[in-house]
Amino acid sequence: QVQLVESGGALVQAGGSLRLSCAVSGTIFGIFMRWYRQAPGKQREMVAASSGAGTIDYADSVKGRFTISRDNAKGTVWLQMNSLKPEDTAVYYCNAVVDDSHSYWGQGTQVTVSS
Repeated sequence: QVQLVESGGALVQAGGSLRLSCAVSGTIFGIFMRWYRQAPGKQREMVAASSGAGTIDYADSVKGRFTISRDNAKGTVWLQMNSLKPEDTAVYYCNAVVDDSHSYWGQGTQVTVSS
């Protein structure tokens, strides 16, 4: 069983920065890791993705502002968020997909951006 724990969410002013962390119970070599977010009344959307092979992808809405990174040996994934906007307000979730079939989620961390 893979467990994920997110941290780093906070209340921040527009234009500010936050760094979210996702701690995974074990190493994450070869594991596809993603950050998602869900705002009130909206569907969960993918924000950033990091494949086990090094491919990285971002939602258009965060390109140039957010950066995903990982430490495979430590089992940790980060999401550096800069130039935050009120529309970035959401609960942010970490997701791991193991063996292309098993999907695991963390409990989420709240990010609130005030205008």
